[in-house]
Amino acid sequence: MSEATVDSPSAVRLVTRWEPLRVLRILAWLALLLVLLALPLYVDAAWLKAGQYTMIGAVGAIGLTMLVGQAGQLSLAHAFFLLAGGTAYSVLAGPTDDPRVVGFGLDPGLSLVGAVVITALLGLAFAPVSGRLRGIYLGVASLSLVFLGLYFGQSADELTGGTSTGRAPAQFTLFGFPFSNAGPEISVLGVPLRQAERIWYLFLLLTLIALVIARGAVRGRVGRAWRAVRDNEAAAAVMGVNVARAKAGAFAVSSAYAGLAGVMTVLWFDILKPDESEFGTYGINTSIAFLAMVIIGGLGSVPGALVGALVVNGLPQVLSLYSTELGWFTGTGDGAVTPILISSFVYGAAIILVVLFEPGGLAAIGRRITGRMRGSGRARGRNPREEEKS
Repeated sequence: MSEATVDSPSAVRLVTRWEPLRVLRILAWLALLLVLLALPLYVDAAWLKAGQYTMIGAVGAIGLTMLVGQAGQLSLAHAFFLLAGGTAYSVLAGPTDDPRVVGFGLDPGLSLVGAVVITALLGLAFAPVSGRLRGIYLGVASLSLVFLGLYFGQSADELTGGTSTGRAPAQFTLFGFPFSNAGPEISVLGVPLRQAERIWYLFLLLTLIALVIARGAVRGRVGRAWRAVRDNEAAAAVMGVNVARAKAGAFAVSSAYAGLAGVMTVLWFDILKPDESEFGTYGINTSIAFLAMVIIGGLGSVPGALVGALVVNGLPQVLSLYSTELGWFTGTGDGAVTPILISSFVYGAAIILVVLFEPGGLAAIGRRITGRMRGSGRARGRNPREEEKS
C-alpha cells in the first residue's frame, strides 16, 4: 500500500472511526445498557423506584445542559415546564366523565407527545424575553415562570386538582400494553414484570430516546449554531446564524425535555399536586437541583448530565433506602438530619469543588482521562520513521 493511499482522507476517517478508544466507549455504553435492561430481574421495586427518579432527572438535565451549556442561556424555569408537562398529560389523558377535573380521554401515548409539544410551545412563547436578555437577567426573568406556574397550578383546580387532593394521572399504555399491574401477566426468567418493572423499561426507553436526540442535535448543525451564539453573538450573525431563531430553538428544546420529565414525574408519583412543599417538586428547589446536575456533570455535556442526575436525584433515594434498612438518619422535625438534607450538603459541596478546581465538571475529567489514553496509544503506535522526524 502506497503512502498516498495511507494518507488519504478516507483512510484517515476509517482509522479514526475504528480507533480503539472509540470502540471501548461503544462497548462501555452497550454494557451499561445490558446492565440496565437486566436490573429489574434482580433488584427490588424500591431500588427500581430510585433508578426511575434518577432517569427523570437525567431527561430534564439533558434539556437544561443543551440550553445553558451549548446555547449559553441561563434558565431557572425548569420546574415550571415540569409542572406544565405533567398538567398537560393529566388533562389530555384524563377521563372525560370526572366532574371535578377536565379531561379529554386521549390515548396516553398520544397525550405524552402532546404534553411535550405543549411545553415546547410554551418555551417558544418565552423566546421574545430570552432573545433580549442574557446571563443573570435571563435567569431572574425565567425564575418568574416558576412562581407564576405555582400560582396558576394551585388556582386552576379543574386542571390540576388543587393542592389539597391533586389529581391522579391516567395509567400509561402504549399500543394497548399497560404499564401497570393491569392486563396480562408477563414473566421473564421466572420474574413477573409488574408496574415497577414496566415503568422502569418505559423510563429507560424515554431516556434513551432523549439521549440519542440530544447527541444528534449537539453534534449537528443545530449544535454548532448554539455554540456560535454562546461564544459570540455578533460573530455568529456574521457567519449567517439567525441568533434569535437559535435562542428560541434552544429554549423550546429545553422546555420540551422538561415537559417530558414532568410527564415522567406524575407517572412516578402517581399524582399531580402543584404544592411547593410536596418534595419541592415544582418549586425553586427543583430548578436549582437541575442546575446543579448540569454544573456537576459539566456544562454542555450530555453524558455529564446523566452523571449529574445520578448525584443529585439518585443520591437522596439511595440514602433513604439505606437509612431505612440500617436505621440511620430517621429523625423527624425541623432540626432532624435526613437523607435529603445530607444529599443537599453533598451536591452543594460538589458544586463548590467543581467551580473551584474543575469548572468543566466531571465531563472535563473524563475528557482528560480519555485524552491521555489516546495520547499514550498514539505514542505506542508510532513507527521508527515518525520517531526520527520528531
